[in-house]
Amino acid sequence: MSLSDPAAVAPGATPDPALLERIEALAVALAQESGAVAAEALTREILVDYKPDAKGKEQDRDPVSEVDRAVEVAVQARVLAEFPGHLVLGEEGEAHPAPDAEWLWVVDPVDGTANFVNGFPLFAVSIGVLHHGRPVVGAVWCASTHALQAGVYHAHEGGPLRLDGVEVSHERRTRVRRTLAAAPGGSPAGTRLWDHRVTGSIAVEAAFVAAGIFVAAPFWGPKIWDIAGGLALVRASGREVWIRGRRGWEPFERFEAPRELPASVRKREGDRAPSLRDWRGSVLVGTTEATRAMREHSRRPSVWTRVLRRLAGRRP
Repeated sequence: MSLSDPAAVAPGATPDPALLERIEALAVALAQESGAVAAEALTREILVDYKPDAKGKEQDRDPVSEVDRAVEVAVQARVLAEFPGHLVLGEEGEAHPAPDAEWLWVVDPVDGTANFVNGFPLFAVSIGVLHHGRPVVGAVWCASTHALQAGVYHAHEGGPLRLDGVEVSHERRTRVRRTLAAAPGGSPAGTRLWDHRVTGSIAVEAAFVAAGIFVAAPFWGPKIWDIAGGLALVRASGREVWIRGRRGWEPFERFEAPRELPASVRKREGDRAPSLRDWRGSVLVGTTEATRAMREHSRRPSVWTRVLRRLAGRRP
């Protein structure tokens, strides 16, 4: 059986550990190389464009840099060269992989682009590999880590969380009384158990939960590339992932395409079939105690609250 043969792994089965290790090794190498490209770009002027809104008008809240595009192209080329049967979904591309794709690499070439283009040293390169929608490998290069330097947090299903090959332990902070939680889009009411921080990067926040820097983080409506790599890390670290479904909060198992496209997408792109590119969800990650507290108190901030936060310059 070839390690790169996607047909060798049945749906729902745990992939061969040797295959996962090989995939993880490539993901780590690509994250390291992409992070180096991003770091080098900060020494010179960076070309930046802005994505259009749902009506096709240019706006200034969603920057995309030359680095985003160059990294995504390079990652896709390497993945397809080493694993020809695998698919790649990148933030800056236009691919719509089938919802039942067996192996899918989900790439955010620079998560926290606004931080990046302004030289604020909290941004990431996120690579997550899905097997039938389940995150089984993650490699997230962070411009800053708990080791006080740039590095790649990485893991594969069944293996430990590591930073640049060294296993990460949560035991170093067991005596800290006032702990931290990420609060993108606002923290759930009633969860004032922790001090809250907003980094501007979902991938960084998920990696920091996995590494034990944050005890928890709620994510309201992230896109799949924002979070795929980070969820693999969180699960490998032994922390929990919950998603809001039709019946409330439930343990996260896999990414699934939505049943139908949002009206704004249909208007812009026509009545195509939904794909994993269209995935959105509300997700909680953290320790057992922290996710329980968030589930008991959390609800998505109101539209008016999100508007006020946008006006205040905070990420929704």
